[in-house]
Amino acid sequence: MSMTGSYPKAEVFTGPERRRRWSVAEKLEMVAETREAGVTVSLVARRRGVSPNQLFTWRRLAEQGALAATRAEEEVVPASAFRAQQEHIRELQRLLGKKTLEAEILKEALEVAGGLKKPILRSLSSPGSGSR
Repeated sequence: MSMTGSYPKAEVFTGPERRRRWSVAEKLEMVAETREAGVTVSLVARRRGVSPNQLFTWRRLAEQGALAATRAEEEVVPASAFRAQQEHIRELQRLLGKKTLEAEILKEALEVAGGLKKPILRSLSSPGSGSR
């Protein structure tokens, strides 16, 4: 295809979504096209209606294996973000354990205090104590 060839028709987005979503298979297909002999990234981008920068990013991700990891259509997060989330979860679990222990201690204290108050109150309120 020559540089003076026809351009793809413009897409008009009428819904709330302003961006196109490309499946992993479509991304890999476009990346594979860029590796064919005599084909440039700009040419494939123009044919498919994608920004060349986006296509270069997909090529880089494909080389790193990131696109292959997303074949399940799930999001991939950086390892550093994953480790930070794991640390945050550990901290929350530690705090939960601490609060659970505090709640058990308070519950036991209430039981002990409740057990002590009943005999004291009974002795104070019994008619045979002679305080009236």
